[in-house]
Amino acid sequence: MTGAATVTETAVTITIDGQPVEVTEGSTIHAACVEAGIDTPTLCWAENLTPVNVCRVCVVELEGSRALVPSCSRPAEEGMVVQTDTPRVRHSRRMVLEFLGSGVDLSQADDLHRWMEAYGADPNRYGDEDHPVERVDEPVKVQDELYIRDYSKCVLCYKCVEACGDDAQHTFAIAVAGRGFDARISTEFDVTLPDSACVYCGNCVGVCPTGALQFKTEYDLREVGEWRPEDQTVTRTVCSYCGVGCNLDLHVQDERIVKVTSPSDHSVTSGHLCIKGRFGWQYVHGE
Repeated sequence: MTGAATVTETAVTITIDGQPVEVTEGSTIHAACVEAGIDTPTLCWAENLTPVNVCRVCVVELEGSRALVPSCSRPAEEGMVVQTDTPRVRHSRRMVLEFLGSGVDLSQADDLHRWMEAYGADPNRYGDEDHPVERVDEPVKVQDELYIRDYSKCVLCYKCVEACGDDAQHTFAIAVAGRGFDARISTEFDVTLPDSACVYCGNCVGVCPTGALQFKTEYDLREVGEWRPEDQTVTRTVCSYCGVGCNLDLHVQDERIVKVTSPSDHSVTSGHLCIKGRFGWQYVHGE
């Protein structure tokens, strides 16, 4: 008998900021930036989701390309020459961050705060004392004790849509409805969650980068000023409900679980859970 054929992965070499970087053929420019240790801002990208190219905050300058290209989805090709920190790139990223911040509340988007400071983004410069920036202002939707929806924080990054669809749950309970300024994440026909196809897996909550979707426990603590991530411990364990072996990260504050996530690099979950793993932990407190 002959042995199994060995599959050899083809590598390509591109130059990023003057540094040659070798990555597997089919990898993205963003992956090459990670390989090179170059920190690239992202919003709609996640390692466990399909890139959808909507935020444009990860754009880079590619030699020979008229327009800036999104690094999260553009495949790396042999001989590419990429610049990630040119004035043109910095200006584009700053403008995207300012437009987002001038339209919605980014107060809980911790990662974006770091990038806004790095690029000198000031959303408030689009207004003044007489005419301040007008952001989306809608009441928070609270329909149960699992999670809340706050459209005033939504940046339409599509992460929740991808997690609800082909990338994880395959429920397709939510999508983008409306056009232009009226575009929003919604259930079909804007029905309530219990009347929709939602199975309450919470995968949409797990990928939301701005707090537009968040655990009801977190929301309640934030409302009374008691949400303290710096005082929380995170303990990894295995879900006790079935034999699949999903890993859970228990976020504990004041000796109580306040939310549950899952590592995105876990081979079983890829960061996604079912309703039991995500929300079924109250029994730990004997309630």
